[in-house]
Amino acid sequence: MPAVRKILVGVSGGIAAYKTASLIRLFVKAGYEVKVIMTPCAKDFITPLTLATLSKNPVFSGSFNPESGEWNSHIDLGLWADLFIIAPATANTIAKMANGIADNLLLTTYLSSRCPVFIAPSMDSDMFKHPSVTRNIETLKSYGNIILDPETGELASGLSGKGRMVEPEEIFREIEKFFSTRV
Repeated sequence: MPAVRKILVGVSGGIAAYKTASLIRLFVKAGYEVKVIMTPCAKDFITPLTLATLSKNPVFSGSFNPESGEWNSHIDLGLWADLFIIAPATANTIAKMANGIADNLLLTTYLSSRCPVFIAPSMDSDMFKHPSVTRNIETLKSYGNIILDPETGELASGLSGKGRMVEPEEIFREIEKFFSTRV
């Protein structure tokens, strides 16, 4: 029997963070072991309790647990994962990833991970089309990251355009397909 695949889910602070709950549920139902890292801003959109309940693991957000003082090692998290998916990935998080800025646990873990990284951008259409975001996404691709191109449709702003995070079911299918080629 093959070993259980371990997926690290990174959640940055965008409205699409609510979709991550469904993604985690799909992973757990399929038998993956799931751990979650949230940026501080992500907690404004979805609670750690929701994601901890669905992942069946504590959610990590800071470098240490303020109640116990226990260190949350970004190195250990990066080494633990067979795959790292960042969904949603905001323009801010994408810029920091592309430029090696490590000012939160998700980013320090990204910079120290050795596994394949999938990135699901999510932002307003004008932001997504901005030359700096385009350049940052191209930079992340050049590092070997797999970008899950956002969809076109209604955005949180009320506008319509490209920038909607790809649906959880599609992310799940892409990751299943990826793992099926690495038996």
